[in-house]
Amino acid sequence: MSNADHTAHPSEEPDYNRLLRSNLEHVFNERDAGKRDAAIAELFVAEPIMYEPTTIVRGRAAISEVAGTLLERFGPAFRFQPEGDAVGHHGLGSLSWKAGPADGPVAVMGSDVADIADGRIARLWVLLDPEKAQ
Repeated sequence: MSNADHTAHPSEEPDYNRLLRSNLEHVFNERDAGKRDAAIAELFVAEPIMYEPTTIVRGRAAISEVAGTLLERFGPAFRFQPEGDAVGHHGLGSLSWKAGPADGPVAVMGSDVADIADGRIARLWVLLDPEKAQ
């Protein structure tokens, strides 16, 4: 057995499910830029970083822009939906999701993996399922 620090209590863990589901619903599904910006201010640290497969996005405004551009690109019926509950421990959380038209086929699947600091998302990795990515 390791000499790990056993002083942390589960109640000190962030609410991974709330944070990551709120990110999907209130950031990446939000078409109103003002509401999206307010959600980002609540959910993310002041200087967050988002790692996408092809780029690194820095700052709240840039994350909002990426979300808005995605929603415009894929049309008014496009939505992200969580797959199950988020899991996490020691400041690292993960939530699987699928996305596509609300009543249509799944266009993309993936997972968000987040580094949580002081109850907010500090870094977010967007991992796409290569079999369901456009």
